[in-house]
Amino acid sequence: MSDVSESLNSKPRLLHEMNGQELLAELFTDAHTAYTFTEEAVTDEEIHAAYDLAKWAPTGVNGQPLRVAVVRGGEAKRQLLSALPRGNREQAEGAPLVLVCGAKMDFHHDLPSLHPRGERYEKLLADNEKMRVLMAHTSATIQVAYLILALRAQGLETGPMNPDDTQLLHDYFFSGEDIEPILVINVGHAGTDAYQERGPRVGYDEVFREPQVNA
Repeated sequence: MSDVSESLNSKPRLLHEMNGQELLAELFTDAHTAYTFTEEAVTDEEIHAAYDLAKWAPTGVNGQPLRVAVVRGGEAKRQLLSALPRGNREQAEGAPLVLVCGAKMDFHHDLPSLHPRGERYEKLLADNEKMRVLMAHTSATIQVAYLILALRAQGLETGPMNPDDTQLLHDYFFSGEDIEPILVINVGHAGTDAYQERGPRVGYDEVFREPQVNA
């Protein structure tokens, strides 16, 4: 059995039992950002299963710079809340699990074990800080997007938020590491009045541009 099959098997409503439209609705059109959560715990098995899906995200030169601190309570939760905008603290406080997502800025040192031409790319990126920083941020952000979908695939709700004090998050959760916090994700099962009314989405014609040179 593949990693993907095993990760799907942990979901109460198995995704492989859904038809295509149900699956798309579960992951995309019916999914909402959650603002309240029940007290039901998020298990280690659910998080592992989600990552077994999310790890297949495409990243620049297979660098995989995403690093995640798992926060459940105690002093870690108190420090986390202090790093969030005041208006977002209640949401995080009520979530049974919060993920602090960061980008490993020196990911290039991992490339020799991750890419067939890893030593070459390691040297290239060591000499080009601008490219390295951009690649770390964009690749980690792609991985976060995959992680949100993978958490949904486990039957979990998510609430991604921007932190207010990234330095505090770094010093507490990633001390001594070259990791820049980029996003916080509340994770759990939807509570009472968990969802806001869905806002409008920007249309295709507003987002996509086709240069005249293609004509």
